[in-house]
Amino acid sequence: MPPKHQSRSIHHAFVTGATGLLGNNLVRALLKKGIQVTALVRSQQKALEQFGNLPIHFIEGDICQPDSYQNHMQGCDSLFHTAAFFRDSLKGGKHWQELYNTNVKGSLELFEAAYKAGIRQAVHTSSSAVLYGEQNQLIDESMLRSRNTSNDYYRSKILSEEVLLDFSKKHPDFFVSFVLPGIMFGPGDIGPTSAGQLIFNFVHKKLPGIIPGSYSVVDARDVADCEILAMQYGRQGERYLAAGRHMTMEELFKNLEAVSGVAAPTRRIPLFLLKIIAQSNELYHRLTKRPILLSKAAVTSTEEEYLRTHFNSAKSQNELGAHFRPFEETLKDVLAWYKEHGYLS
Repeated sequence: MPPKHQSRSIHHAFVTGATGLLGNNLVRALLKKGIQVTALVRSQQKALEQFGNLPIHFIEGDICQPDSYQNHMQGCDSLFHTAAFFRDSLKGGKHWQELYNTNVKGSLELFEAAYKAGIRQAVHTSSSAVLYGEQNQLIDESMLRSRNTSNDYYRSKILSEEVLLDFSKKHPDFFVSFVLPGIMFGPGDIGPTSAGQLIFNFVHKKLPGIIPGSYSVVDARDVADCEILAMQYGRQGERYLAAGRHMTMEELFKNLEAVSGVAAPTRRIPLFLLKIIAQSNELYHRLTKRPILLSKAAVTSTEEEYLRTHFNSAKSQNELGAHFRPFEETLKDVLAWYKEHGYLS
């Protein structure tokens, strides 16, 4: 149940990243609550194909180019920032400048534009990656990762939090809270995300084996609901985990096997072999400039985060009234959505 104290009202929301997995589920959740939505998208055609005739005002623009969207923020009272540079950062090579320009500089410019337009409340989609603990330790919002991390994506999300907190201190009439998702699965993953691609590869038996990885898995619909609750009931400058359930890769495969009927791979792939494959992939990327399936960044992240994905979402549940459905339910809904939309034969 939501908290009993008075909530902030949301009448007209400006949503970034609206065609992404989280963004599109957030837009639909807002519309169901009767909230007007203006959505910033990279492609209006893609957005229209995705949302059909839903009553959404689409703005074609770029987070890194405030002139492309700032005039359209007029009349909005709430900002939900879900857009980020992430997926391409795992396809080989170095991407720090793009990560910084979008996730740090772009986020700050977005908030500055929102403030000039009269918006005074925002929820920023951060990441559970800004937190860090020991293996098998229960991690909460107070356990911050060092900004000196070697992972460029993690560092960009840490810095984005820092600049936005600093922004809110300079503008005390501006409310901001942060929602920290784990690895999101859910219907509407048209990208697909890396999580969606994992499901495709599993169903089509393209996964060679089990890697020594662990994750905190969560339904994107539950994260969307958590963002709305954070806007309504969150405390100024606070982080709220929406990380879901800890799961090893082996456990994830067993869940997929039970839901899909496809036998899970049983061969175990050692970490040293992943590193060798990633090194050769990176060489291929440098020579061809083409994206790769396994990068050094992805392997390093897998190694660093193994068994460090036990996150405690009690604060979100107690303060906001957040709810996280069983992961098996999520997988069933995802597979049903993919089949309905022709992604799976």
